Amino acid sequence: MGFFKQNHRGIIQHYKQLQNSNISGTKVFPSFGENVNFIIEFFNNSHDLMTYPFMFKQKECMVLYLETLVDQDKLEQKFFIPLSQRENNIEKRKSFTLEHFPNSINFSEITSKMLQGFAIVIMDGEKHVLLIDTGLSNDRGTEEPNNEKVVRGSHLGFVENIAINLNLIRTRIKNQNLFIEYQTIGEITNTKIAIVHLKGIANEDVLKNVQNRIKNISSDMIFGPGYFEEFIEDSTVSPFPQMLSTERPDRVIANLIEGRIALFVDGSPTVLIVPINFFSFYQSPDDYNSRAYIGTFIQVIRLLSFIIAVSLPGLYIAVIGFHFEVLPEELVLTVKGAVEKVPYPPLIEAIIMELTIELIREAGIRLPSAIGTTIGIVGGLVIGDAIVKAGLVSNTMIIVVATTAISSYVVPSNEMSAAVRLLRFPIMIAAATFGFVGIAFSFMALFIHLCQLESFGSPYLAPIAPFRFKDIKDSIVRLPLWKLNNRPLDHQPKKVNQQSSSRKWK
Repeated sequence: MGFFKQNHRGIIQHYKQLQNSNISGTKVFPSFGENVNFIIEFFNNSHDLMTYPFMFKQKECMVLYLETLVDQDKLEQKFFIPLSQRENNIEKRKSFTLEHFPNSINFSEITSKMLQGFAIVIMDGEKHVLLIDTGLSNDRGTEEPNNEKVVRGSHLGFVENIAINLNLIRTRIKNQNLFIEYQTIGEITNTKIAIVHLKGIANEDVLKNVQNRIKNISSDMIFGPGYFEEFIEDSTVSPFPQMLSTERPDRVIANLIEGRIALFVDGSPTVLIVPINFFSFYQSPDDYNSRAYIGTFIQVIRLLSFIIAVSLPGLYIAVIGFHFEVLPEELVLTVKGAVEKVPYPPLIEAIIMELTIELIREAGIRLPSAIGTTIGIVGGLVIGDAIVKAGLVSNTMIIVVATTAISSYVVPSNEMSAAVRLLRFPIMIAAATFGFVGIAFSFMALFIHLCQLESFGSPYLAPIAPFRFKDIKDSIVRLPLWKLNNRPLDHQPKKVNQQSSSRKWK
């Protein structure tokens, strides 16, 4: 008896060694008991690992699955009900067999499938394990994303299920050249990602660059695009996002057709698009669903909002501290009267208000929607009025900060909005130290940084640097769609021409 116990302990120790090592080469054992024990030990006798022994064709069999990942109704319909009807000799189920289920002989694939929601069937005397797809999905509807509203256009949005997201793309791009490549990253989380591009249009060198960066990710956990993005972007010290994140299928489709690459992460409704340039963050589907003049006007307004959001507080500080002479005579006395009552220099005044706005914004996001809206409105009005009456800031500063806040929220991308809000603080310090000269040098440094920044080898500030006049028609302005015959060249698509003039009828 002691011999058997010792031998059993040796087998269990062997299983644990296999579990702690790479099991990619471990094949199914010839013994039924060894296979069952291996699966049980692999999952550390977890309480959600369910086992169901049964007899089939006079063979001992067992179903094993993780109940937290398996849809019980699917398992009943696909396996237990047909099995029960066969055992009860119901005529239409006499032909039920297990052989029509897919099988595997590799424990690496078997355990991976179980973690995806599969149930497995181990049969005595068989050298393979059967796989039954019974994955449980808790999906919400494809509703419009809250952070990417459009006035005119599709109101579909991505969800947390990668299969549904890819279905939204497949149903809109009915083309055999749409290629989807799956990879798994995260040593513990085993997160599934999909690299999507159009063959014959996307640049193969850029695609290989993306694939290489993803393959070199070595991390225990990858939960979503935020984790994933920092591992593969060109510059992690830059405040500017180098990948466009979106929850809108129409935006992803438009970028795929232009020759860019989309990265889907399972468990997240956000899709990353690469390579990208600065002006793409200031474009919206609304620009292409409205008339050309209106789309151009809105797009120019957004680009002006970037300059206003970054420079307006710095300009106010420089004027008050160094360059009063640039103000019209009618305004000098008004501004001077408001500033004289404030005991702090303009820089401290601006920082107080900017931080107050950020606090109100963060509170509005974290609180429930109804309370958050109330806090945002009431907090802004009450604090703004009280802080002016207390003499801590001037009325002019309230106007400057409010205009700056509105300008920073005009950008359709939340990541770019955060970068803009962050950039104004160093420009404010430069303006308080050197006046207009500090602002000029700050913008020079900013422009140099944008010129040297790249997104997967593509220039970030294209088509301004390097300058391409033809690409301006779809970046800074928006010409009529029938004039957009060629794709932008910043990401080097293999196929440049995308249409011929469709108004030849004239």
